[in-house]
Amino acid sequence: MQSSLMNSDDLLVATKFSPPRLNTRHIPRTQLLERLHEARLGNLTLITGGAGFGKTLLLAQWRQALLKEGLDVAWLSLSHDDRQYPSFLAYLLAALQRLGIAVEPGLALDEAGESTLAALVALVTRQAEQAGRELYLLIDDYHHVEAPLAHRLLQKLLDHCPANLHLVIASRSTPPLSLGRLRMQGQVAEIDFAELPFDLEETRAFFEHNLGSLRLTADEEQLIHELTGGWPASLQPIATMLRIRPARRPKLRSLLWKSSDLQAYLAEDVVACLAPELIGLLEQLSPFRRFNADLAAFVTGSTQAAALIQRAEDENLLIYRVDSEDSMPWYRFHPLFGEFLGQRLAMRGAAALEALHRRASQWFAEHELLVESVRHANLGGDLDFAVAAMEQAASTAWSMACISPMLHLLERLPQETLFEHPRLFIVGCLTYAFTARPEKAERWLEQIRRTEAAKNPALSSRFALADAAIALQLDNPRRVIGLLEPAQRAPLENRSLRYISLSALATAYLLLGRVDAVHRLHEDNPILAEDRDNDMALVYESTLILALLRGGDAAEAARLGGNLLARAEAGYGRSSVSASLCAANLCDAYYELDRIDEALAVLANRNGILQSSMPDVMARASVCRARIAALRESPQALQEFLEAQTAHFHKLGLDRPQALMLAEQAKTWLAQGDLRRASERVVRLETLAEGYRGDCRDEVATIAAFARARLALAEREPARALECLARVGGFAERYGRGRTAVKARLLAAIAHADLGQEQEAMDCLAAVLQDAARFGLVRTLLDEGPRLLALLERLAEEGGLEGPCAAYLDELLARGGRDAEEVEPVTARRAPGAEPRSILTPREVEILGLIAQAMSNKRIALTLNITFGTVKWNVKNILAKLGVSSRYAAISLARQQGVIP
Repeated sequence: MQSSLMNSDDLLVATKFSPPRLNTRHIPRTQLLERLHEARLGNLTLITGGAGFGKTLLLAQWRQALLKEGLDVAWLSLSHDDRQYPSFLAYLLAALQRLGIAVEPGLALDEAGESTLAALVALVTRQAEQAGRELYLLIDDYHHVEAPLAHRLLQKLLDHCPANLHLVIASRSTPPLSLGRLRMQGQVAEIDFAELPFDLEETRAFFEHNLGSLRLTADEEQLIHELTGGWPASLQPIATMLRIRPARRPKLRSLLWKSSDLQAYLAEDVVACLAPELIGLLEQLSPFRRFNADLAAFVTGSTQAAALIQRAEDENLLIYRVDSEDSMPWYRFHPLFGEFLGQRLAMRGAAALEALHRRASQWFAEHELLVESVRHANLGGDLDFAVAAMEQAASTAWSMACISPMLHLLERLPQETLFEHPRLFIVGCLTYAFTARPEKAERWLEQIRRTEAAKNPALSSRFALADAAIALQLDNPRRVIGLLEPAQRAPLENRSLRYISLSALATAYLLLGRVDAVHRLHEDNPILAEDRDNDMALVYESTLILALLRGGDAAEAARLGGNLLARAEAGYGRSSVSASLCAANLCDAYYELDRIDEALAVLANRNGILQSSMPDVMARASVCRARIAALRESPQALQEFLEAQTAHFHKLGLDRPQALMLAEQAKTWLAQGDLRRASERVVRLETLAEGYRGDCRDEVATIAAFARARLALAEREPARALECLARVGGFAERYGRGRTAVKARLLAAIAHADLGQEQEAMDCLAAVLQDAARFGLVRTLLDEGPRLLALLERLAEEGGLEGPCAAYLDELLARGGRDAEEVEPVTARRAPGAEPRSILTPREVEILGLIAQAMSNKRIALTLNITFGTVKWNVKNILAKLGVSSRYAAISLARQQGVIP
């Protein structure tokens, strides 16, 4: 056959030998580049993944790294025009020529001639070996190659590849090559579809490089990362839209799905070349959160479903395998691809979509996957089937995963239907109770108790659990204990409901300071081995983490809590109820340990635990979120968050969480020197405490006492502060609140110092540091700010501490200095009519006097024998409190008011 090989480089497209240009906006794939570096001496590296996952850019970054090492590298980009053998060979030989491997273009290339292939491979490998140096050939977009002869040529080249010739191939699909022998020899490295997506840090870095001065919040970063699944191609349209329309940030989710650029990319680069039968099947599977070949065949009627799904997986068409113990693999779509397919499916009409849901509901029910069965029955309009499936789940398999489909069902069912189905009725009550709507559940229980249905033992036996769930949401732990302790003698047959009961009881014990009762409960009711990963068993286990936090052991809580959250997310997803409840504990532990980035990542985009969870969970998560905001965001953003949460808890009738928010507001205003506003919050808090008659009365009163103590210190009334702190200390001892006890003693040390009782202050600090060091507390101390840090510095200077406690103090002071250096300038203004002397602390007045003497921060630190970071912290506070932006303005105002001479 006449060869069609092009004989001149002049006929080749030059750009195919040049990689894309990298710029500063491209994110270095550090971990993947390390993988490539480790495998750099192998004969073959395969990078396979779907469209837009950064294969080409990774290859280009690897090329740069190789060139920096002085190695010989050739690049080849293939296209659809190179699918046949002659064109592929022409470009391959031209790329090899750039490595010094010259092959005569006139060599006969008969497609049927194996001898010709052998001769060509022998020539290439001999010249490569004779080069005497490492040679790298990078081939991009190999998936375009269709000719079997091209694959045979590459196979022979790999089979006889010299040690110094290295091929790196990027492709959307795995090339049809036999690599078993090379794999056994360790000569093949593979980076696949699962490894190519950006992780959260890379997503964050992308937006930092591409949004200019615009900065995303942690919630926004997490939301985008979850929606995009780390798909690099989808991030650029988002960045473009955010730069053009920053006001649309609150609508990120819809903004992303409506991106015309993204829709065009999916249509033109992902599905345009797909066979009609494949794209048709994928569209019909788009309504499902997960699917397998059996489900696909049942709902679509396609006998080719299994083969088509396998083809989609082989071609990396934005579908992922889901971890499962089933023999048949499960899959899910990338969220954006699934939405794109769903929009195409919607064009077929509502009737076709509902029919798919009804068939899916039947299939899931037959396979005892009741949560999904109910979901699709709801969406398919088959309420009778949904009721039957959910009632069956209520008998045997109900779990927190049922909450979402149950809510949808409740919105559509008449109340009378629920009364006719006792088990379903109880599940409905639990659903409303656990989604912060206990008043509706309470009304239902009152109504049904007046009906004949209440005489049904199947219903009445579960009243105690429903009543307890409502009581827990209303912050009435004693009622929870009274209802559930007797019920432990007659355990529920549904394992999830049993663990719900145990979790509620343990939480109630902790609210009342009965930590020993929690441990006894776990000893008497251990989690069974087969239930270890049940979602409510995970929540029950998390009460042990909460017990550690109550006692102050944040380090152990973080260690155990991290593992627990990972199990919850792996089993039920990041947005599941179990994962969210575990996350609240872990965020608290991370924050205490000063692992702020990790605390923020755990909490990000989990609005449910701030808005619609159990009161204690919402309260602790809100406090953590506020304190992170105090470190990372503006005072205005912090106050807006606290005001919103205060109003939310007031609306829910939750006084204890509301009290915590008021206390945080008062603390924040005090930090900004606004005594008037701080005093207003303290008065509101004390009024709330006086009127509170619930089970947590001691805690609410203690929160108020703590806030009053802080205000008294700011108003230079240390004796009054000590009176309030004595009450706080008593509560902490009675209820086993380790961190609360430490905080009270820290403030007591400040009060003693303000009274001139220096020795008492140092003794108090030395004693409390022993406990703080034992548990590794960090933010409990740092959050008290520069006044406490100054006392800690004096304690360190006196050298009264030894061993681990002294090392712990040194680390605290170092962290305090970093805090001072990293804190952003605040924009608060002093209250109208406030005198500078009334809002500046004695230390701040002293520093301001030294500033007036033209001393630098470093000189002030040496003069006062404090750290440089503490000076910077104080200077920023002085400027904020005086409402000025410069040292000169602060000196002028202070002199006008007679604060300094």
